[in-house]
Amino acid sequence: MHKRTMAGIFLSLLLISVEAAEPLALAEAERLALERDAVLAALKAEARALREAAVADGTLPDPRLKLGAMSVPVDTFDLDQEPMTQLQVGVQQMFPPGDTLAIRSRRTARLAAAREAAVAERIRRVRRDVRADWLETFYWDAAERVVRESRELFRQLVNITQAHYAAGRQNQQDVTRAQLELGLLDDREIRIQTMRERQRARLAKWIGGEHAGRPLTPEIPPLPEPPARADIAAVLGEHPVLKVADARVAAAEDSVALARQAYRPGWMLDVTYGFRDGRNPNGTERSDFISAMVSLDLPLFTGNRQDRRVAAARRRLDAATDTRVERRRELVRMLEADYAAWTRLTERVDYYARHLVPKAAENAAAALHAYQSDTGDFTQLMRARITELETRLQYVRLHVDHIKAQARLLYLAGEDGKSDRGE
Repeated sequence: MHKRTMAGIFLSLLLISVEAAEPLALAEAERLALERDAVLAALKAEARALREAAVADGTLPDPRLKLGAMSVPVDTFDLDQEPMTQLQVGVQQMFPPGDTLAIRSRRTARLAAAREAAVAERIRRVRRDVRADWLETFYWDAAERVVRESRELFRQLVNITQAHYAAGRQNQQDVTRAQLELGLLDDREIRIQTMRERQRARLAKWIGGEHAGRPLTPEIPPLPEPPARADIAAVLGEHPVLKVADARVAAAEDSVALARQAYRPGWMLDVTYGFRDGRNPNGTERSDFISAMVSLDLPLFTGNRQDRRVAAARRRLDAATDTRVERRRELVRMLEADYAAWTRLTERVDYYARHLVPKAAENAAAALHAYQSDTGDFTQLMRARITELETRLQYVRLHVDHIKAQARLLYLAGEDGKSDRGE
C-alpha cells in the first residue's frame, strides 16, 4: 500500500510538472532542433576542414634535408686521408607538374563550397522536417481534444436514451446503440493516444525527450506566405541542393584538369654542399664542393596511368553533371506537387471553416432537438453526431496538412529574415 501511495504521488507530481511546463512553440522547436542536429555540426566542421585543406593543397611540398658522408675510407675512417672524402649537407625541393598546386587548391575550395551549401540545405531540411513533426503532433493533440469533447456529448446521449427508455418513449436498442458508440469512441481515443505518443517520440529525435513532453501552443503560428509558383521557380536555381551539385561539378572539372597535369613533367631541385678536411700535396687546404642538380619526370608511357586517370576523371564529371540535372528535376517535381497541394488545401480549409464545420454542428443540434421532441429517430441523431465528429477531425487534418505543404514550399523558396548559414 505504501508503494502504491508513493507511486501515485510521483505520478501526480510528474503530471503537475508537465502541465506547468511552458508550451512548446514551433519557433522554439526549430531552434532546439538546429542546435542539437549532429549532422549540421558535422557538415560545418567538414566545411571548415576543407577550407583549411585548400590552403595546404596550394602550397609546395616541404623541402628535404640531406646529411651524409661521401667516400670515407673504410680502413681508417679518417676524414682527411683521401681528397674525395666529404661531409655533405643538401636540400631537395619538389615542384609538381604544371598548375597542379593551383588546380588542387581550387578543387578543394570548391568541395568546401559544396559542404557550405550542404549546411544551408540541411538547415532548410531540418526546419521543414521539424515543422512537419511538430504539426503532426499538434494534429494528434487536437484530435484527442475533439474526441474527448465528442465523448462527453455521446455520454449525454446515453443518459438521454436511458431517460427516454425509462419513460417508455424509446426502446432498448437505442440505449445499446448509444453505449456502443460511446465504447467505440473510447477505443478511438486510445488509438489516438497511441499515435500521439509515437509522434512525440519522433519530435523527441529533434528536440530531446525533455522538451518533447511539453504541451504545444494551442494555436499553429503563421508561417511566412510562400511566393507565387513562378517566383519560386525563378529562384530554384539558387537552392542549396543545386549549389551543392554545381560545386561538385566544378570540382569534377578541376579533377579532369588536375589529371591532365600529369602529362607534364614534375621536377626536383637538389643543392648539396660538401665539406672536405685536410690539405693538398702542395700544402693548401682542400676546397669544399657545391653541387646543383635538376631531376625531371619523363611521362613517356601514359597509356596505363595518365590516360586512365583522365578517363576516370571525365566519367566522374559526367556523373556529377547527370546528378545535377536529376537534382533540378526533383526540385521542379517537388514544386509542382507541393504548390498544387497547397493551393487545393487552401481552398478546402476555407470551405470547411466557412461551410462544413458550422453546418455539421447545426445538423447535430437540429437532430438532437428533433429526437428530444419525438420528431426524429435515434439513427439520424447518431449519424449527425458522428458526421460532426468526422467533420471536425477532417478540418483539423486539412489545416495541418495545409501548413505542412506551406513548410515544404518554404524549403524550396527559402525564407526572408532567416539565415541558411545557421550561425
